[in-house]
Amino acid sequence: MRQSRGRQLAAAVAAVLVVGLVAGCSSSEGSLRVAWEAPVDSNARDYGNGAWLVDDTLVRSRYDAVTAFDARTGKERWEYAPPGQEHVCAVSRRADGFVALIARGNRDTGPGCTTVAALDLTTGRELWHTPRAPADQTESLTDLVAVGGGIAVLRDADDKWILETYRPAVPGTEALRAFDLRTGAPRWKAAVPKGCVPERVAAGQRHVVAVLTCDRTELRLAAFAPADGTQKWTVPLGTRPTPGTDAQVTVLATEPLVVQVGGTAEGTPGAYLAFGEDGKARGRIGTTGAHGRIPSHDPARVAIADGRLFAAARGKSGKTYIDRVVAFDLEDGTEVWRHDEAVSSPVLALDVTGGRVTALAARGRKYDGIDQLLILNAATGDEQENGDSGVDMDHKIGKLAGLLVYDDLVVTARWGWGVRPFSAYEHERG
Repeated sequence: MRQSRGRQLAAAVAAVLVVGLVAGCSSSEGSLRVAWEAPVDSNARDYGNGAWLVDDTLVRSRYDAVTAFDARTGKERWEYAPPGQEHVCAVSRRADGFVALIARGNRDTGPGCTTVAALDLTTGRELWHTPRAPADQTESLTDLVAVGGGIAVLRDADDKWILETYRPAVPGTEALRAFDLRTGAPRWKAAVPKGCVPERVAAGQRHVVAVLTCDRTELRLAAFAPADGTQKWTVPLGTRPTPGTDAQVTVLATEPLVVQVGGTAEGTPGAYLAFGEDGKARGRIGTTGAHGRIPSHDPARVAIADGRLFAAARGKSGKTYIDRVVAFDLEDGTEVWRHDEAVSSPVLALDVTGGRVTALAARGRKYDGIDQLLILNAATGDEQENGDSGVDMDHKIGKLAGLLVYDDLVVTARWGWGVRPFSAYEHERG
């Protein structure tokens, strides 16, 4: 989501937003107003969820449809529904060149996620689709498909590897495939090491990355050349914790290359690992340490930008809990700065654009449901503004997936039962 063309545009104009927020954020009468909100979702699933900002279009994916809204007005622009009884099983984390990837199929009662399709997010038109080898309902849907560098990458399933079922196994030499993003023309099949199968995929300008399970026990990270799929390097990530398709490894970014190992369940330890283009390990950042504990099970509280990892963390000073924002250097994993002054409640989401960190914290019922908005200098951590937003931005229900910045709007993205997938807030000028 964070590397779409729309996000790059947003980074260039984010200073406009911050100037407005700095001018009025501490006002006792509130500094933001609701510009528009998307209609309430009547139901939800734990798969098929995604959100992208592409130029002036906000796009929301859920299990039954992909819907686009005008970022300025909230007016619905288009809706894409999978054919027949199919569901949207999984989506690419990011969009590339206005295109996102979806995996669709009959997951509940049918053969599974049997098709991968490319969507033009400006029109909702399906550009192309291709079949894939599915697994049953135990199949992991995380990072099943990815886009980047002008190509689409998908992971075929291998049921027999996991469950020894009657379905034929897809050998590792064919389980990772790439296509031209705009046309769907086949590009290559990756030859992963013998005895390995890919479980996560990510794509960027300089390399395609896959998380591999090898000999059923070992986890590895492998990089492939985007042009032809040639394997560039592979490095170990440790022992696989449990059998099954969930490797507990997530590729957070490809440039720079950052993966999260562990910590995907609340309360479990984990780490963020950075790698160079040659596969050599760079910085390692633990989810627990002198900075406190990073709620790594919630990706909305972590952002990667400008060679740094920014995260919400909770620490203690004596018997008092302190919520803070911390920045780490990905090159060596060292803490660059932390900000824990005047943050009176858990930080729920971060956005880093235009050299500034925008952090949303929930004030709760004690403050009449009004949330806190914190603006920091991304380079130094210096506070530029800290005050009540004047509105209930997190809505206290559903899953807050993150913040998106468009022009002078702050947009919350969320999913769950009975929530509004997008809420846009604008600076209220006096």
